[in-house]
Parts: sequence; C-alpha cells; structure tokens
Amino acid sequence: MKFRKLTLDSQLCFSLYATSMAVNRTYKPMLDALGLTYPQYLVLSTLWEQDGLAVSAIADRLSLDPSTITPLVKRLEAAGLLSRVRSKKDERQVIVSLTDQGRDLNHKTVCLTDTLLERSGLSPEQLTKLNSKVRKLRRALAGD
Repeated sequence: MKFRKLTLDSQLCFSLYATSMAVNRTYKPMLDALGLTYPQYLVLSTLWEQDGLAVSAIADRLSLDPSTITPLVKRLEAAGLLSRVRSKKDERQVIVSLTDQGRDLNHKTVCLTDTLLERSGLSPEQLTKLNSKVRKLRRALAGD
C-alpha cells in the first residue's frame, strides 16, 4: 500500500475533533447561563442517567480518570447540585448523588439538544444515526 499524504480535512481525527469543539462552542452560552462548564454538564448527565454513583463509576462512564472527576464533583457540590458521602460498604469510595436542585437542572438543559438540532440542519433521526455510527467507531477503537 502506498503512503499518501492526507490533508487535514480528510483526516477523521481532525473532523471529529473540530466537530467536538464546534458542539462545545454551541453549548457554551447556554451552559454559561446555567453556571456550568461542559465537563460539569457531563458529570450531571451521567447522574441524570443513574443517580448515586461512585466517583470511579462516573469516571468510567466518561472515560476519564477519577482524579479528573473529583474537582468537578467538588465544584458541583459547592453549587448545591450534588452531595458526596463515603460508601458504607467501602469507605474508599465516594458516592455522588444529585440534590433536588441538581435533578431540576436536567429540564433546563433540553435547550442544548434543541439548539444542536436546529444548527446542524439534521433531523432527530439523522442525528441519532450519526451518533450511533460515532459510538460504534469509538467502541471499535477502544476495543469494547
């Protein structure tokens, strides 16, 4: 197989990176209005899926190190959105749970998806199919 130089735009890694950055820029004004950063939003989204998770479980779900999650959780706790308690089964684990305020915030983030759909020009079905393909690629590359 011959090596051929790929332009930046023809490299999938760049397309995914640039798209991720564009999505973050799209979300930023709305997240700013909610007092959240994108990584904090991801932590909350994880807990909206399943509340009462260990820091390590949140880190696994987000493919991040627990040491990255801890400062995010502390800031969200200071904002009144989460609470942290040591696990009764294993004191080394910290269990993170949503407060009522954190649960209520979920309804205010619907605007993120609505805005993404509007700006992308894709239908919900098209966006769902695209997301499915990207997740399939991620799983294949991660060896899942």
